Amino acid sequence: MEFVKVADAAELVLGQMKPFSVDEHDILLANVDSRFYAIGNKCTHMAGSLCKGKLEGVIVTCPRHGAQFDVTTGKALANPKTFFSTRKAGDAVRFRVLVDAGNVYIEIGELDAKHG
Repeated sequence: MEFVKVADAAELVLGQMKPFSVDEHDILLANVDSRFYAIGNKCTHMAGSLCKGKLEGVIVTCPRHGAQFDVTTGKALANPKTFFSTRKAGDAVRFRVLVDAGNVYIEIGELDAKHG
């Protein structure tokens, strides 16, 4: 597995999220308390773009139906709030992040929510 540079650390201020596409992976990068985390950017419920949602602490809320994910682990914390679908949100994939000399790198190769 290899690390790929996706940003300068200074590009993301505290509490900001930014989407990246790396080797066909749609990734959300978040700056939480000056630590960087990366999970899949597509909501596991109906593929809403999580980076368009709201980040509060370590929790990102999907703007489409309100599913919530922990950006540090990818774990789904709250299911979507819809009347028309009983489909639940699964955990988002998580990517290892490395910050070196002011650059943010993401390891290409998914980590599941329980390991890494």
